[in-house]
Amino acid sequence: MYTDQTLTCIDCSADFVFTAGEQEFFAMKGFQNKPTRCVNCRNVRRAERAGASGKRPGARDLYSVTCSECGQNAEVPFQPRGDKPVLCRDCFQRARTSVAR
Repeated sequence: MYTDQTLTCIDCSADFVFTAGEQEFFAMKGFQNKPTRCVNCRNVRRAERAGASGKRPGARDLYSVTCSECGQNAEVPFQPRGDKPVLCRDCFQRARTSVAR
């Protein structure tokens, strides 16, 4: 049903292939327009937009904590509330595997 198409990037004027698989994906997602930028220019544009906000896409804030088990400094992807112990990655994994047994 779909065939590969050669398109021209609006930023760098390089030709790139809009594959049949990509076309099927676009159709499945309901996208109406073909891509206008090559992969490299899309990545650059995405990085520039992320730079404006100061974060990479999907980045999470990390919070510095002291592990309740071993006392080492660690970073966790949630803000501790103070009412529960917080573990570093190693202590968390040890606790997780001992519960699974």
